[in-house]
Amino acid sequence: MTTWFDEARLDDERVLAAADPMLRTLAEAGARVRRDRVQVGEALERAVAQAHQANRPRAVVAAGPDSRLLRAVLEPSCPVPFVAWPMPGLPGWVGSLDLVVVLAPDGSDHGSALAVTEGLRRGAQVVVAAPEKSLVAEHAEGRWCHLLPVVTGDQSAAAVVMLEFLDRIDLGPHTDVDDVAGALDQVATVCSPHQDLSVNPAKLLAIALADRTPLVWGGTVLAARAARRVAESLRRATGVSALAGDAEHLLPVMESAPVRDLFDDPLDSDPASAPPVLVVLDDGSDHPVVAEERDRLVRTAGERRVRVETLTCDPGALSELARYSSLLLQGRYAAAYLQIGLTGE
Repeated sequence: MTTWFDEARLDDERVLAAADPMLRTLAEAGARVRRDRVQVGEALERAVAQAHQANRPRAVVAAGPDSRLLRAVLEPSCPVPFVAWPMPGLPGWVGSLDLVVVLAPDGSDHGSALAVTEGLRRGAQVVVAAPEKSLVAEHAEGRWCHLLPVVTGDQSAAAVVMLEFLDRIDLGPHTDVDDVAGALDQVATVCSPHQDLSVNPAKLLAIALADRTPLVWGGTVLAARAARRVAESLRRATGVSALAGDAEHLLPVMESAPVRDLFDDPLDSDPASAPPVLVVLDDGSDHPVVAEERDRLVRTAGERRVRVETLTCDPGALSELARYSSLLLQGRYAAAYLQIGLTGE
């Protein structure tokens, strides 16, 4: 079957109606953040109160597959050593002086359940964000264990809840639930299927990426993580490659791209030899190293006539976590529209 991208499908009401479940899931991201925060309200207060009664932990260990998101947020500001442990169980040195936090939004991960069991066995303080009556929750019982009963199954929503807990016990940066949810709501409005091609950044990005290899880059730790997640979404949407990495990884790909003549007919070109598209996730960072890498990438793209697309957010009004969430959701919308636009016969 031959597959091609038809941009007219992105404004076709019948096609968009058929894709409503996928688009609605994206649009409800902000609502899921608010819902989980309300759901865990009493449990969060108890966990904070008990943490204030105890001594500051020697170290914080984030366990489970989603631990790297917490690391990206916490490493620059956590006043005690912080370790992300995505493997099953816990590091051998974890004991009663440490705090173990676990994100298990769907509650079915056996590795996370093992981490909870290990933490309690060794006498550590354990805080778990997982659904009640789930596999992980069944292991989260004990005097020094608190379950934050999330219900949406959303990784970002569970992370916001856990980050607020760490903020309130002075182990993490300020976390504002409304800030994150508001940023997600803003993206849902701007990238709504009811916004046509001329003003919808996610639809425009999907068109730019059709029949091209996306090279996704973010300069800060959180933007780089968002870039990896966006690339994953693009791969799932199209079944073809999408790369995310540091500048040193993406520059050789652009430098090896053939320089196309301005008078080449794009309809006669071989898709396999088409140049990639550089997608820059700009979270507003003015760090000199970030600016230098971005300039190198954009300059090389210009030299090789590689198209550059930029996703931005409002850095003045949003926290780092909100900017990360905004960039990630924009990328996921673009992946959804890319999938919607693909057709074949």
